[in-house]
Amino acid sequence: MSFDLKQCYIFSRLDEGQIARVEAMSQVIELEDGQHLFQVGDVADRFYLVTQGQIKLYRLAMNGNEKVIEIITPGHTFAEALMFQESPNFPVNATSIGGAELRSFDSQSFLDMLRESTDTCFRLMASMSQRLKHLIKEIDDLTLQSATGRVAGFLWGNWDTEKQNGNMIDLRAPKGVLASRLSVKPETFSRILHNFTEQGLIRVNGSHIEVIDAERLFKHAESAGVCGGSLAP
Repeated sequence: MSFDLKQCYIFSRLDEGQIARVEAMSQVIELEDGQHLFQVGDVADRFYLVTQGQIKLYRLAMNGNEKVIEIITPGHTFAEALMFQESPNFPVNATSIGGAELRSFDSQSFLDMLRESTDTCFRLMASMSQRLKHLIKEIDDLTLQSATGRVAGFLWGNWDTEKQNGNMIDLRAPKGVLASRLSVKPETFSRILHNFTEQGLIRVNGSHIEVIDAERLFKHAESAGVCGGSLAP
């Protein structure tokens, strides 16, 4: 599918000529459900933009348990920071959830373009700095807050993003994958959803969740310090 690269943070500060060069250095990749894009240790000579579907980034623990590091959704890039390392390798596995389409970009060609313009480099550094601040906050949320607060923050954040479509949240990924992403056990994730249902905050129907009481859901997340913003329009 066509995708406006300027919507993506890493390309948002590029001029039209640079965008054309990025387009030329890209390739379209289609993955089936569960198909690997790369694995830990593979040479990291490209970075990626998801245009359809979702990509799961994860690592395997010594006991074989899977820890989901990130779920990449359409419009977001991943593995771009590795281009600034010397002889990098991917530190995680990447697998499609339910089938996906991506744009793949040659890291060396992109670096060559950046070297031609100091201004472009500084603009990109500013964008990456903002993204880093967001990731640091995520780490704080995952390590310092309760499981209930993390799940509440996740639900409220998704509702706040999608509320123009009503009160429904589409989980889009299996509950086990989301539980791993939130650093909770699947049974804990299910128990928290059940508790929220009994409290009248939500109604669960498979992979769809209806927010019944957004104000109380927000208070759960706010009290745990895992969401920003407010209920005000």
